[in-house]
Parts: sequence; C-alpha cells; structure tokens
Amino acid sequence: MKIVVTGANGQLGRELVEGKFEENTVEIIGFSRNELDITNLLHCRDVLAKHRPDIVIHCAAYTAVDQAESEPDEAFRVNSAGTRNVAVAAREIGAKLCYISTDYVFDGTATVPYNEFDRTHPQTVYGKSKLAGEFAVQTLHDRFFIVRTSWVFGKYGNNFVKTMLRLGKEKDRLKVVADQIGSPTYTYDLAAFLIELVQTDYYGIYHVSNTESCSWFGFAKAIFEDSSTPIHLEPCTTEEFPRPAPRPFFSVMDHSAIRSNGFTPLRPWREALQHFLKDCE
Repeated sequence: MKIVVTGANGQLGRELVEGKFEENTVEIIGFSRNELDITNLLHCRDVLAKHRPDIVIHCAAYTAVDQAESEPDEAFRVNSAGTRNVAVAAREIGAKLCYISTDYVFDGTATVPYNEFDRTHPQTVYGKSKLAGEFAVQTLHDRFFIVRTSWVFGKYGNNFVKTMLRLGKEKDRLKVVADQIGSPTYTYDLAAFLIELVQTDYYGIYHVSNTESCSWFGFAKAIFEDSSTPIHLEPCTTEEFPRPAPRPFFSVMDHSAIRSNGFTPLRPWREALQHFLKDCE
C-alpha cells in the first residue's frame, strides 16, 4: 500500500515520513511545498497521477494563526483552494484522502469536550480556512477521513514543548497562560494512528489528540518537571497576552469516533510528553 504525504517538511508530515512505527508495512512518499504545490491543480494532478498512491494524507497547510488575520486570501488559497485541488486529484486516481484539520473550527465556548458532530463556529481566519478545507473534502471526495487535532508537539519543527525547553534554559521566571484548556497531541502517536486509520474503510470525521487535558500553564509545568528544569512558573490570563487571533478558551475534543469504530485511544498526554523528552535525550 502506497501513501503520499503532502507538507512533508512540517511537524506531522516529517513524523509520517521519517517515523519508525510498529507493524508499518506501507510505502510512504513525502512531498514538500517545493515538490508539490497544492495551490496548483495541474501540478497536483500530475504528481498524484505519476505516483498513483492508494492514500493521500494531506498535512500541507497555512498554519500561521496570527498572520492569517492579516493575510486571509493566502490562508484560504492554501487551506481551502489547496485542499480542493488535492481532493480533486486524489479522487481522479481513486485514492482515499485523509485531511488534517484543527480544534480551531470550534469557538472554544464549550464546557464539555467537543465531539465530531458538534456545531462548528470558528472565530479566526485560520479556523475558517481550515473548515472551508473540510467542506471541500466532503463535497469533492467520496472516501475521506477528516482528522481534527490540537496542541501538536513532536521532534520536528517548532512547537510549545520546544519553546518551553528553550526558555527554561534562558530564563529563571516565566508566565504562561492558565485560562485556555486543551489536549496536547504528540506527533508520533498521531502519525501511528493515522497510518492505522487510513488502511481501513471507516471513513468520516475523527477527533484525535492524546487523552486527558490541561491548561498551557499545566502543560508547561509538566514539561519543566519532567525535564528537571528549575524555573519559577507563574499563571497568567489570556488578556495579559493579547494576540491578533483569539485563542479558544476550551478546545478539549471527545474521541467518540475512535471509540465507536473500535480503535485504541491515544495514551494520556503526560505519558506522551515523557516519551518525547526521553527521545530527545
């Protein structure tokens, strides 16, 4: 079975292409932005027709959440039109499509975890553009997986864990937002789940994150504790750190589709964090 991964230089894309997973007998081919321009329909058609994968995992995206507020056209060009192009090209060669989406499709006002069929209501350009990508997939393809994830961290690219570890070496005091709640997701665990998922015919929308939840403050506290980094950590509010794009206050996702389709839920986020830190040693 052959899988093509778009956005192969990103956090998740690199994990899929370079990660070593148990019982992984699939062939994975990754394409970076330079090798596959998803904003060009003809290029998408040419590349996928040449390689003829069984599955496309579409990780390529415009992910600069704050910058998207001042560049909406570019965000929609990549996340909406680009996803349309991948969906059209994948369907033409008979390949399944897995689209990576985000917790930002919700408004963050819930008090219980969001399940896959709760009403979407994005509050940012980024969230709206990713939801537009979801609509493109559902409209233009007939065998798809939409996987929404959140608070992604891993060995590749920039992420919250790496930032905290760097700041822990540079500072002796740090303030971290404590009024935003979500679920961290380890790229290694997410990638392993995706490889298992796409080999099935259990199509639909999935919420995939490591189990259990925390605030950014709680996440940072765990990072410093588990890496034995001495630092004085202080909680603060979102209002103290204004950003161009509003962050959801609550984006914990319920894993209903994972359970109902018989998959094993991902391990708790703290366990995943410890695996990541050990892997970095």
